[in-house]
Order: sequence, then C-alpha cells, then structure tokens
Amino acid sequence: MKNKTMKAFTFKRYGKSPELGFENIDYPAPAADEILVKVYAVGLNPIDNLIPTGIFKPVLHFKLPATLGSDLAGVVIAAGSRVTRFKPGDEIFASIFDTGTGSLAEFALVTESAAAMKPVNLDFVQAASLPMVSLTSWQALTDRAGLQPGQKVFIPAGSGGIGSFAIQLARQFGAKVGTTTSTDNVEWVSHLGADEVVDYKKQDFEKQLSGYDVVLGTIRGDSIEKSAQILRPGGKIVSLVGPLDTAFARTRGLNFLLRFVFGLMSRRILRLTRKRGLTYSFLFVRPDGDQLTQICKLVETEQIKPVIDKVFTFAETKEALAYLGQGHAKGKVVVKIPSDSN
Repeated sequence: MKNKTMKAFTFKRYGKSPELGFENIDYPAPAADEILVKVYAVGLNPIDNLIPTGIFKPVLHFKLPATLGSDLAGVVIAAGSRVTRFKPGDEIFASIFDTGTGSLAEFALVTESAAAMKPVNLDFVQAASLPMVSLTSWQALTDRAGLQPGQKVFIPAGSGGIGSFAIQLARQFGAKVGTTTSTDNVEWVSHLGADEVVDYKKQDFEKQLSGYDVVLGTIRGDSIEKSAQILRPGGKIVSLVGPLDTAFARTRGLNFLLRFVFGLMSRRILRLTRKRGLTYSFLFVRPDGDQLTQICKLVETEQIKPVIDKVFTFAETKEALAYLGQGHAKGKVVVKIPSDSN
C-alpha cells in the first residue's frame, strides 16, 4: 500500500466528551489467523453509541483512541499464513464485536473464524447491515432459547434493526411472533411476519398478549419486567440490553466485585422470574462465521431480506450515529465507505 496509515472513526476517551472523529491510524497487518479487509460498508448498532459512554468499560476492552464499529462488508486484501477459507479478492461480511478493534475504518482485521462469504445477491451495504442483528437473533433464539416450531416468541420494537431481522428469522424457525411498534409501522411489521402486533402508542403489550414461550429483551427500562407477565410457566427471557447477571460475569472471567455488582443489578428480575417459574439470561453476541454462513443461505434464497433505513457516507459517520441514537430507525443504519478512500 502507498500509505502506512489509514482513516478511522475513533473515540479518545470515555464519558460525556469522548471526542468522536476521524484519525489517521496505523495500517494493520494480519496475524496468522486473520484476514485484512478493505471495508466498503459498516452497519451501525446501538452499542456503538453506548461504548464511548463507558458503560461497557469493565467488559469490553479497547486501547484508546479506539476505532468504533462492529459490522462490516468488504474485500479480502491479504490473508495470514494459517488462513485456509479466504483468499485475496473474496467478498466477505463479518462482525468483529468484542475483539478490541473496530470496523469504521478504511481497512479492518478480521479473525478467519468470524468471517463468511458475502451473500451473492446482496451489495456491500446490504451485507454490512446483517452481522450483529443476525448473529444476535440466531444466538438468542437458537442457542439460548431453543425456539421450537409452533412456539410463541415476543420480539418488541419490531421495526428496529434487531426486530426486523428477528421476526423474519423466528418465522423461518416455524414460531409465532408477537411484537410492538408505532401506529405507522403496524402493517409493515405484519408484512415482515409478525402474527400479533401491538401499537404501543395505543395499548400496553402486557395487557394484550399471553401464552408466550420466549421473550427477546430489546428495550431498556421496565419492558423486560412487564414481559414476564405474558410468558407461560417455563418461559424464557433472553435479554440483549440487561440487566447483566452473574452468569455473564462468570463466562467473561470477571472479578468477584463485578460478579457481585452484576448480581445486584439482576436481583430484581431474577426474583421476579423465579417466582413465576421463568428463566432469565443476558446475552452478549459473539462473532461466528459458521453461523453467518447459515444465515447467508437464508438470505440468498430470499427467505430473509435485509431492512435498511438510511445510508450515510463515511464523512457523515458522526451524523449517522446521532441519527441511530434517536431510536426511530426503521431497520438498519449503514455507513458506506468509498472504494477510493485509501
């Protein structure tokens, strides 16, 4: 490469003034098990706005200044000595969440096991919208909840990034889906595959729904506690937004103090779910190229379609994050990185 540096969107510190902006950082070199990817698009996720606040500082470890972003789609430029599944020129998509690096950059390092070949029927923008929402949905509904055909799953905020994908995936698993959305989107989420739709501006979902087997917790606040009311005995709550629990702390190898703190944070919901004969767990998505490959098959056969709300240029990354932070996106927000940016 001509340059030994590349442009990346970073934050410099945690807290109220994280100093979000572009920096020239060192051009990365792949380790033996990594591929170097020219990034063409990055899908944004709510956690991208949360990381600079410091809320996940005890759990996610970054060397500051740190590059933001987790999802990407692009072309393999180079492959490490032990890489066997990918070669230069391959078009891939991946999540690099929780790997200590970010995707909002001209180039990114991706562990071979985290990547998958891009769906052939999608462009880079569409492919970049998928990794975190698809992996989160897959891991929550299959690995954690064990969702079975005929079961009922409640996926609130059906028009959001997670909701719009999870509804489609749950239907592919043969489940019945309930969701919430605003008045304008009721018909649209029904078209995605939701069987029961509650207009949260007019009704309380906990008064309208009942007999559910699984709840996917996607909304902060008291929504998760309310969702316990719609579950039948033996039902499961899989939360993506917290509260964090002791089991999560153990799997992360966190110290006793953090285990104790997370135990306190989740005490109320655990007491409530035990009382009702339910189970509660917090899920932190993990990168997984094999799962992305399975998801790719569903996308290539058009059984699941990406939902994109708005595309921003790389120069507009700060505006894209602000737009996402408003919480009204209908599907995903994606940043497109021009091919000539290097």
